[in-house]
Amino acid sequence: MTDTTVGANGAPGAAAAAEERFRDAPAPPAAAADGLCGVPPQAGSSARARGAGPAAPRPVPAARAAAEAPGAGFGFAVDPDHLPDGLVVADHTGRVVCFNAAAARITALAPEQALGAPIERALPLEDLEGRRWWALTDPYGGLATRRGQPERNLLLPGGREVLVSASYIRTRPTGPVRRLVVTLRGTEARRRTERSHAELIATVAHELRSPLTSVKGFTATLLAKWERFTDDQKRLMLETVDADANRVTRLIAELLDISRIDSGRLEVRRQPVDIATAVGRHVQALTANGQAPERFLVSISRPLPDLWADPDKIDQILGNLLENAVRHGEGTVTIGVSPHEKGTAVTVSDEGPGIPEESMARVFTRFWRGSKRGGTGLGLYIVKGIVEAHGGTITVGRGPGGGAEFRFILPVGAPAYLSQ
Repeated sequence: MTDTTVGANGAPGAAAAAEERFRDAPAPPAAAADGLCGVPPQAGSSARARGAGPAAPRPVPAARAAAEAPGAGFGFAVDPDHLPDGLVVADHTGRVVCFNAAAARITALAPEQALGAPIERALPLEDLEGRRWWALTDPYGGLATRRGQPERNLLLPGGREVLVSASYIRTRPTGPVRRLVVTLRGTEARRRTERSHAELIATVAHELRSPLTSVKGFTATLLAKWERFTDDQKRLMLETVDADANRVTRLIAELLDISRIDSGRLEVRRQPVDIATAVGRHVQALTANGQAPERFLVSISRPLPDLWADPDKIDQILGNLLENAVRHGEGTVTIGVSPHEKGTAVTVSDEGPGIPEESMARVFTRFWRGSKRGGTGLGLYIVKGIVEAHGGTITVGRGPGGGAEFRFILPVGAPAYLSQ
């Protein structure tokens, strides 16, 4: 059988293509099904000879197996062993005729043990309450209007969790089940997502608790004992409340940005941006807050190409990178702006200890804080999302002074209504 690799974006639809082919094609001989799942026909036959099921007919030629393969009617052949998810197919009698490599990996069951066996024995699934799933769903004897089962968490023997969905293939809308197609997926990816969400909730709760406690304490004190404090004491308390309120506002804005980045809904309102002026404005703000002016070195290589970007988002990028350089770096902070073949390049570097090589791959992930604690660990994740929303790229490396160097490139691009 000749296989053609399915593109990456077509991988999730491969199971659906297999299912569609099983709906229309006649039931292939058991030996052919074995060959399609990557199991030699002899192995399937020997398994049945040991009592797994009825004896298989003689192996069919490769050309016939390819013609009966899922997807053969569309001009290409799909080997079920190439599917990313586990695929198990049972015939009209409920016996397994296809058990691909992914299913074998997920269930830890050899294909020759599953082929020819009843589906409930090859996949002894239970729900989370310990009930046998096949007895509950009864695909062959239940309602004739059912088309399948949605994906749900089930348990394999030993308590291992797996995601299972099923499709009932009928000859006519209310006819008997001709094929039972079951897909299996591991739960590792879902578990990682759940852990990430739990970490986000824990981080937000921790970051909110400190400023809100401060705000509550100072406001309660002022309300209860207003006359006992001098004007200077009142001003100090109110300034602290204001700073903590700003911290809460900034955290909420970060959470909204993360939500938009993860869902692909981050909006970029492009306008002409003078990146050199924006850099100068951020440096002035840092020196006004107590940083020594000589700590910053700004290098602008002109002429710079016209930059169309979201000015608020550019301020957010520069603010995060400069704050990281000041807080976590040492020595001089160098900001360079120069033309690039793809647009405008901006670098921010310091002379601190830098970022260990083994940590550079995690810099732009959530909750990465480096060696020094502080902050939410979300800033660089948001920076990367904003840069990519502009069509740009951002990298991290070691700067000339030995510290960390962040470099982002924003492409030259005007709004669609100006480029038409």
